[in-house]
Amino acid sequence: MKKPGARIPGSWEGSEMYDVHTHFVPAPVMEWVRAEAATIRAVFERRDPTKAEFLVVNGKWGFELKPTFIDAEGYLQAQAAAGVTYALVSPIPQLFAYEFEPAVTEALASVYNQALVEWVAQHPDRLGALATVPLNAPERAATLLEAALDRGLLGAIVAPGIGSRTLTDASFLPLWEVADQRRAILFIHPLLNEDPRVQRRMMPNLIGVPWETTLAATDLILAGYLDRFPRVRILLAHGGGFLPYQVGRLTQGYEKWSPVRAVLQAPPEAYLQRLWYDGILWDQRSLALLAAVVGEDRVLPGSDFPFDLSVWPPRVGSDAGARQFLGRS
Repeated sequence: MKKPGARIPGSWEGSEMYDVHTHFVPAPVMEWVRAEAATIRAVFERRDPTKAEFLVVNGKWGFELKPTFIDAEGYLQAQAAAGVTYALVSPIPQLFAYEFEPAVTEALASVYNQALVEWVAQHPDRLGALATVPLNAPERAATLLEAALDRGLLGAIVAPGIGSRTLTDASFLPLWEVADQRRAILFIHPLLNEDPRVQRRMMPNLIGVPWETTLAATDLILAGYLDRFPRVRILLAHGGGFLPYQVGRLTQGYEKWSPVRAVLQAPPEAYLQRLWYDGILWDQRSLALLAAVVGEDRVLPGSDFPFDLSVWPPRVGSDAGARQFLGRS
């Protein structure tokens, strides 16, 4: 392990600045959502006269439709004004639509992916993008991922699982096999935590979101998936959740308990250094710890723009690491 106190990565002395965690909703997707509002229980609300309208999906997944979410030119101008030269764009988790019939989820994913393919093709030097796939139909998710990769997208954004199934559930093996074969990015990005104990004081987002990332990443490590699928580029949202902070506990469990060691070829810390992390932590002490634990080049510049809890502009992270992660070295 690198000693605590490592510098925070990213000095931005070069001419490039990356943003590996940012979201956008293309116009064809908004048209689909409005046309299928009854199907996905989409409601447009004007909650505050000083803000844009909110979109709420299925009665619980809501967000403000800021202009930079839905106006392509406005989004590009905002990125340029912040100094970002290349952004990896992801679909928004609120439109994963995993809770609906697979045909609905796949239809929305197909529209979203096609729109991003076309947008990236217009700005190949400024944009890359990730697909969304129907995790509620894992075989189809694998097929859509392969199609998206064939058309120039770099991988997919996925939730930490669906229902009680984590990403190591056997049903998701087709997705992992495609991602590994094609060296795709899988960006693990949670939805709000639905544990009834935290449904107040914004805790589903404040602690629920990083907890979901922690659970997903720990499960992948202990299940041996980083050895089984070594070519997948796994990006963890929001600094990896609580995982880097608890590396000592994982190591102690590895040393004390044979079931923890059963399928691992190395201590847990070694696997933390094979994942990728955005730098969305807001706290220099946390960022320094993350860099010390996982390596400075594994902490990438990301913003979560244009959500409210964003690091904007995304000036913390390794530009060299971002180039490697994105295959632009």
